[in-house]
Amino acid sequence: MIKNPKDNAKEFNIEDELKKKDHFRVTIYGSARIKKGDEAYEHVYDLAKRIGEKGFDIITGGGPGIMEAANAGHNFGDKTNKAESIGLRIELAFEQTVNEYVELKSNFARFAERLETFAQLSNVFIIAPGGVGTMLEFFYTWQLVQVKKLAYKPIILVGTMWERLIYWVIDYALKDNLISSSDFDYIYIAKDNNEAMKLIDQFNAQYKKNGKLTPIEEYKSFSKDAE
Repeated sequence: MIKNPKDNAKEFNIEDELKKKDHFRVTIYGSARIKKGDEAYEHVYDLAKRIGEKGFDIITGGGPGIMEAANAGHNFGDKTNKAESIGLRIELAFEQTVNEYVELKSNFARFAERLETFAQLSNVFIIAPGGVGTMLEFFYTWQLVQVKKLAYKPIILVGTMWERLIYWVIDYALKDNLISSSDFDYIYIAKDNNEAMKLIDQFNAQYKKNGKLTPIEEYKSFSKDAE
């Protein structure tokens, strides 16, 4: 059972949450292994604080590391307490705590169901530094939008660690005609939090105006490489 003596988060109904069309939600994926005080932790805390200041909801895996940084930063930034800080926890043999900054939570026994819930709830996905779990979340999300199981939803990779991975995909999968250049329309690289927030703000403006998202041409980082 997932426990935390400081866990005051409320269980929420996912169907009810999906009915809240006025909420703009940003998911942050990242490693549970990164500690408070690490550079990556502080960067994600700052980004999530800005997201909270804008009144956008945030969604994480609800655990330690980058997830804690995101929920904590968001709580600090959300001065009006109108935005929601959500944690979608997975039952594991380790990492069995919900971080104390999660306000709404849902627990999952299966990764597949949890990943589907991330995909349903989120408008924008942020990929922060992480390992196998973060890569799973990234590629699963990418596949869902690639095969049109989801409406257009952007994936923003923050920092430099992901660029080589994307260029590997270009050098092998794309050049061998295993994927299409249009698949990169979903992918954006933000070198820092300022670039990430510019993208998030523009996608939020699209959502408020049209109720849906479309690619932002000037920020398609890999469009030339993928042609």
